[in-house]
Amino acid sequence: MTTVSAVSGRVAAFCERYGLDVPILQAPMAGACPPELAVAVARAGGMGATGAVLDGPTKIEDWVRRFREGSSGPFQMNLWIPDAPLAGDGGEAAARGFLERYGTPGEPAGPSPVFAEQVDALLAAGPTVMSSIMGLYDPPTVERMHAAGIAWFACATTLDEALAAQDAGADAVVAQGIEAGGHRGTFDPVAAESTGVGLLALVPQLADALTVPVVATGGITDGRAVAAALTLGASAVQVGTAYLRSPEIGIAAGWSEALGAAAPESSVLTRAYSGRPGRALPTPFVRAWTADDAPPPARYPVQRALVGQWRRGQASGVDPVNQWAGQAARLARPESARVITEELWRSARALLPT
Repeated sequence: MTTVSAVSGRVAAFCERYGLDVPILQAPMAGACPPELAVAVARAGGMGATGAVLDGPTKIEDWVRRFREGSSGPFQMNLWIPDAPLAGDGGEAAARGFLERYGTPGEPAGPSPVFAEQVDALLAAGPTVMSSIMGLYDPPTVERMHAAGIAWFACATTLDEALAAQDAGADAVVAQGIEAGGHRGTFDPVAAESTGVGLLALVPQLADALTVPVVATGGITDGRAVAAALTLGASAVQVGTAYLRSPEIGIAAGWSEALGAAAPESSVLTRAYSGRPGRALPTPFVRAWTADDAPPPARYPVQRALVGQWRRGQASGVDPVNQWAGQAARLARPESARVITEELWRSARALLPT
């Protein structure tokens, strides 16, 4: 049985270690993490974040500068661990042929950021936390990180992944439940399509098996979910979809309204946007890739590059942005990130025994 002192002690220790007033971390959502959002979360006592998978060193430096102009609080920077090289064309020819029905593509994108250069930029930036998704940092990177006083949080979707992260030197494990919006963090890109453990099952298993703290993420959009995750053994929570409707991000009105109307069963796992499975709204573009005459989306990063090329061509029917959505999206509110963070903790504390 979880005792009150166990929950409060675990949370207090985590907050003290990472300079937090509240055990709430902003999820590092690539493309939806302007510095203003991270600043608002940090000013509420939580940890701001950015997903830097699409950013080169200059963009990383600029984000950190803008964050530090607004806050001296803690922040997290996240990178994807690169997939193994693809065999063949990764399904490019078939996916390209399918996209041609939407119109003319724009110009191809320039070279993707170099992972080693991104790592160097993050280490130079000195965030509170460097986090990983889709795999683990290699030992030399972990050594450099720890030598610089930077903690490593590793995203895991299974117990085996979590144990591997702990063995590799992770300072905390982010337990990502199947409810989470955005990309699945499963290490194996093929297994990611069929691996789906709910947060209520995942958190206590990780809490029982690990010696490092567990951060819960997936479907956490109000204080009830925060309290439940902490009671189950998490030391903190990480929140993404709950912030999507905040003015600091400023997503398109149609996406915001759809989030507010989404039933828990509405969102779907799709590879249509990037080639990696992620939970999103079932827009016509997403549904089109499940039609009988549709090929499988190309593998990551080929599909991401193709969709970006058709977006630059302003092809009708291609979603202008990836419309990610967690299963608790309907509970997300169009309020400032600071108010959301403060309310999440206020309502969670009212539910936790004192």
